[in-house]
Order: sequence, then structure tokens, then C-alpha cells
Amino acid sequence: MRFDILSLFPENIISACNYSIIKRALESNYIEINAVNPRDFSKDKHRKVDDTPYGGGSGMLLSCQPYLDALSSVNRTENSKTIILTPQGKVYNQELAKEYARLNQLIIICGHYEGFDERIIEKSEAEEISIGDFVMTGGEYPALCIIDSVTRLIDGVLGDGESFENDSHYYGLLEHPHYTKPREYEGMLVPEILLSGNHEKIKEYRRIQQFIATKKKRPDLFEKFLKSDISDYDKMLLEKYSELIKNENGCFRK
Repeated sequence: MRFDILSLFPENIISACNYSIIKRALESNYIEINAVNPRDFSKDKHRKVDDTPYGGGSGMLLSCQPYLDALSSVNRTENSKTIILTPQGKVYNQELAKEYARLNQLIIICGHYEGFDERIIEKSEAEEISIGDFVMTGGEYPALCIIDSVTRLIDGVLGDGESFENDSHYYGLLEHPHYTKPREYEGMLVPEILLSGNHEKIKEYRRIQQFIATKKKRPDLFEKFLKSDISDYDKMLLEKYSELIKNENGCFRK
């Protein structure tokens, strides 16, 4: 998969992708990352990419010409999508990450300053995306969040000991609690069931803990999950442990 990032600070993108799973995915050719700087396409002698807004107001707006010319320079592949990072966009989530992971190319336009000239959004026909209801200085870090979350979903990127299918949000639920050595720490014990060697019971325990954690921490997600196409296995567990899940006390530990 190829990521093409339009950014005034391409070095931020390139340097941050030099670590961990993204670096491994680059080295194994699962992904390719190309950073394009709109300043390189500015026709202003000072490589200016912004100007004051018509109608007055504070801040500077990013201009059409450098951004749209930079976008035109990107070689499009089949199964490509362009997104633009704006506070007004659709809020990014795991479903979008899964959708983007099926693409051959994702083009991400990063903003800065006060925002984009609206004609950049119209002409590019890009999907507007936000990573949350808060304000950041630029789009580079949101772009990196998207690159990371999409990359880990690409077949082959995660090793045998890693899996995205148990991640929080992948199936609409939060993760179950995790434990490692020591077995006891300051009086806190690892749940006995995890030491039992009974894989079916451990699977059941972990699923129930997902229900409890999601209902307690993200009731909105739990309600959405209950309205989804629930498997027969989950229906059985929800009925069998309905009182435990209702109490949210997480006491299914022994």
C-alpha cells in the first residue's frame, strides 16, 4: 500500500515512520510512504503557500495553487482515495481504518495555520476527516495516527505473535485486561482462570471481561455492539452472565 502525504513539514512524517511496526512494514515493502511539500509547487518567489482571508479575520489560509498542483503531481494508482484533515471532517474510527486498509493508495492532505481555502476541498474532492473534537497546530500528527492504524491492518505487517483482531475497537468492544509475571504483586493476584490451562474457559473469561470493560468505560460502544449482528456465542455469554455484566463489577476473576 502507498501513502502519499501532502505536508509543509514532510520531515515530521518521514522521521516518525522510522520506528517500530511502520519501519518494519516499510523495510518489508508492505507499505510505501511519499511525502510531498506544497511549497515546492508555489509560484511565489518566497515559496509562500498562504494568504490573508477574504472578508477579514485572524490567521492565514492555505492557498489553492500550491496545494492543488502538489496534489496533481501525485501518481494515482487503482483503488486510491484522497482525504483531507479538517476539524469539520467525519471523525476517524476503526471502521474507517479497516476501509482504508483495503486500498492500494491513500493520499492525505495535511493542513496548517487557520485552514484551507475552501476551493482546495472542493477541487480535490477529498473526504474530510477529523481525528477528534480538539484543535491541533497541523495535520502531520493526525496523518501519522492514520498511517499507523491502517498499516497494522495490512496482511503480513504484524508478526505471528501479534494480532490486530483482539485490539480494542476492532470488533466494536474494548480489550479485556492483560496480565504478565509476577503472579502476585503487592497483594494483587493474576486471575486464577488464566493459569488454568483451560483455553475454552480462558476464551470465555476474556470475552466477558470485554463486555464488562466496554459497558463500564464506553457505554455508547456497548449499546452499539448490542444492536449489531451479534454471534450466537456472544448471545449465549450475554445471557449466561447477564447479572455480572449488568453489575459491571468485574468480579469474574477466580
